[in-house]
Amino acid sequence: MRTRMLLILVSMLTLTLSPAQEGNQSKAILDKAYTTFETSKGIHLTFTLSTFDISNTPIDVQTGEGYAKGNKFKLDTETMAIWFDGETQWVLMKEVNEVNISQPTEQEVASINPLALLGIYKEGYTLSPPVTTTINGKRAYRIDMAPTSNRGDFQSVSVTIDPSNHALARIILTGHDGMKTRIDITEYNASRHYTDSHFVFNASAYPGVEIVDLR
Repeated sequence: MRTRMLLILVSMLTLTLSPAQEGNQSKAILDKAYTTFETSKGIHLTFTLSTFDISNTPIDVQTGEGYAKGNKFKLDTETMAIWFDGETQWVLMKEVNEVNISQPTEQEVASINPLALLGIYKEGYTLSPPVTTTINGKRAYRIDMAPTSNRGDFQSVSVTIDPSNHALARIILTGHDGMKTRIDITEYNASRHYTDSHFVFNASAYPGVEIVDLR
């Protein structure tokens, strides 16, 4: 569950929302956030990922960093690191010093990239009108999204956008079992520049790592 939600996190930098008549204002806010991501030469963010049970009690909390450029991304947390160069994905499990290599489909990538979750609004979701809220003492807009069918991964998705820089501030994913995952973006910088090698696993930096090629 933890691994899956971390992979989903990278998808949120690439949100895919679908327009609804009643969500035009929400769509405009999300369009600006998506454009900021899409035109950036490099995004860096720090985040806290919290998992809650059905009684809303936190059962796991961890922090990490994310990096993205176009369809490339890297995630680094206490337990794992993930690289994706647009074709190949490397997942390092730090506790066992093992890397799994795969070539995920476009759909699989969209389901594991928290920055790709930024693109989730474009298709298959109805958008509620934006609600003004406060995150870390700053005004922000929360937009709740409901899937148009019950076959998706989530019962609901909530996205909070900082209007001052059109950046993601918080994401809440509610599963069909009532479990929730909350991703708090503590820092968001869309002015970085990364070379393509930043999104490729470098085995020489991890001596003794076991490589499992699943391609």
